[in-house]
Amino acid sequence: MNTTLKTIDQYIQSYPLPIQRILKKVRQTVRKAAPGATEGLSYGMPVYKLNGKYVVYFAAHAHHIGFYPTPSGTQAFKKELSKYKSGKGSAQFQYNEPIPYGLIAKIVRFRVKERLSEKKKSAY
Repeated sequence: MNTTLKTIDQYIQSYPLPIQRILKKVRQTVRKAAPGATEGLSYGMPVYKLNGKYVVYFAAHAHHIGFYPTPSGTQAFKKELSKYKSGKGSAQFQYNEPIPYGLIAKIVRFRVKERLSEKKKSAY
């Protein structure tokens, strides 16, 4: 975990160009799917938040992009994620395979709806 980085731009620029291209596209995908989310770094990874609570994280690793949409995000897309290595709240997208940007967008939109419904519930 690199704690000296302060922005997502710095995070992305700290990787080789082929990985930078993937990270930029993941970032663009998340931003488009969560237009009201704020972005930052937490635990040394890019994070997107709504109402102060995280929607998703992502991170570059040696052989894959780690995508962290919480257990609800991975459970809701269990079938679509079945061809990827995944855990309780994470998925791994290998660099040597096409990155599923469409699936990432669907999961982010799902998480945004979850966060927005939480806000509505807490307003009552």
